[in-house]
Amino acid sequence: MQTLDFDSTDLGESEEFLGKAYARMRIGTDSEVSRTRVTRRWLGSVNFDDLDFNYQLSYDAAPLNRICLVRVQTGYMIEDFYGEPSDVFAPGEVNVLSPPELPYSGRTRGNYDLAMFDPILFDKVAASMPSNPGQTVRLTGHRPVSAAAANQLSELIDYLRNNVLTNLQACGSELIAATAASHLAASVLAAFPNNASTDPTAVDRHDSTPTLLRRATTFVDENAHTDIALADIAVAACVTPRALQYMFRRHLDCTPMQYVRRVRLHHAHRELVASDPTHTTVTAVANRWGFLHTGRFAVMYRRAYGRSPHETLQSG
Repeated sequence: MQTLDFDSTDLGESEEFLGKAYARMRIGTDSEVSRTRVTRRWLGSVNFDDLDFNYQLSYDAAPLNRICLVRVQTGYMIEDFYGEPSDVFAPGEVNVLSPPELPYSGRTRGNYDLAMFDPILFDKVAASMPSNPGQTVRLTGHRPVSAAAANQLSELIDYLRNNVLTNLQACGSELIAATAASHLAASVLAAFPNNASTDPTAVDRHDSTPTLLRRATTFVDENAHTDIALADIAVAACVTPRALQYMFRRHLDCTPMQYVRRVRLHHAHRELVASDPTHTTVTAVANRWGFLHTGRFAVMYRRAYGRSPHETLQSG
């Protein structure tokens, strides 16, 4: 797994590193002791960072151009939002740094972790697009819509950090990495206010035809082994993501991404049936088909096929 580590007591050196790792910035402090520690790990296109400052760091930075989730562990982060009052990120909270296209500034001290990804992921996973043509999906607030939404998102981040990033086999799977990135982006949209419209329009309902559904399912069947997201299926079916959601709910009683998981489960089943247990494992097959959690994969598998994936592999 690719990692990056930085540890320095030189403020100029820290400014140079932070400028390269995040965005061009100027930093400062009133403290005589200034130790900066940063560790970064990658899961595909998403990076997970741990930062520790034993001093109050003030920063004034250029746009980050990435979605940045912040969880303060100890200390504080005071973020200055463009056109809004400053806000304090306290321990135990999950929040979003300033909009990716805007410069940001603030003050921080203590230990916190970040999860960062390209905002273009929102357009790939959003169930609905903005009502105004030409707009992209973006967040409209930096705090979660509810405590429950914040907890669910934080639990996902913990799972990715503690279970997936520590699993070299999972990290080596492109489908696992892509699935994790999409899941994280979709969970952020569910947790934070955003500009995506929600209700299907009359046109969306009109587009919900069996012919277009077959076009969508055929695309999934032929591309389940690749990184496909909601937007990709919608483009293949020539409908909006919102219409696609409505179509699958109406005809198949599932979401498009639930259908993707069904198809991948079917491929995993076929591979388990055909595999030699001395040369492969259930975990390897599950990871190959994008299943992050082997235990949940086993539950889904037993529900679909009436036996455990291990039993299928051994009997093959």
